[in-house]
Amino acid sequence: MPSDTPFIPNTDEIPVTPRVITLGVIEDNPTTLAAILAALTGEAGFDVRWTSGSCRETRAKLAREMPDVLLVDLGLPDGPGSALIAEARQRRADVEAVVITMFGDESHVVDAIEAGATGYLLKDDAVSDLPSALRLLLAGGAPMSPSIARLLVQRTRLRAGGGGPTETFGLTARERDLLDLLARGYTYQEVGRLLDISLHTVQTHIKRVYAKMSVHSRAEAVFEARQHRLL
Repeated sequence: MPSDTPFIPNTDEIPVTPRVITLGVIEDNPTTLAAILAALTGEAGFDVRWTSGSCRETRAKLAREMPDVLLVDLGLPDGPGSALIAEARQRRADVEAVVITMFGDESHVVDAIEAGATGYLLKDDAVSDLPSALRLLLAGGAPMSPSIARLLVQRTRLRAGGGGPTETFGLTARERDLLDLLARGYTYQEVGRLLDISLHTVQTHIKRVYAKMSVHSRAEAVFEARQHRLL
């Protein structure tokens, strides 16, 4: 005789399949790329879906498949890796990005974090314990090499005690907006689109910024702007 009591399954006994995290690896150095892939080989829960060695190749692969996590080298042959991070986050806001690079200076670190990177590992530190760093990331942490974490702490202390800009160089609001976009790694064409001005106007503004700041390159302008807390 059938029972009137409904059957309620014991969900504790139902196996849960762990989620597999997909990764894209952006690295142009074959030796480093091989080391990264070797570190992830055999690690449960990680699936490297594609690798790339340039900005152009990465953009094509991002258009076809956006992974959960990007491992990004900053010094690519055709542009900064930080620009790729910003573009990826525009496409998918929850994509995670971890920088793996040889650059440990403040300019590169800040550019990457402002672009959307959640982790920053120097190549000497990264590969040996990459799976642990990724697990920290997925647990809500921000994996960073010790020297990078210290740099950010020192920078925060300086800003907390330093107040506003120490020198504005007479830059207009538009010129400061342009300088901020250049610091984030955008090209002149991209700056023009974002500010709704022509490429010629962008170039004119840049010449004026360089003249006011007494510099001769983007890197020098960004460095001086950071030193004087304009960014």
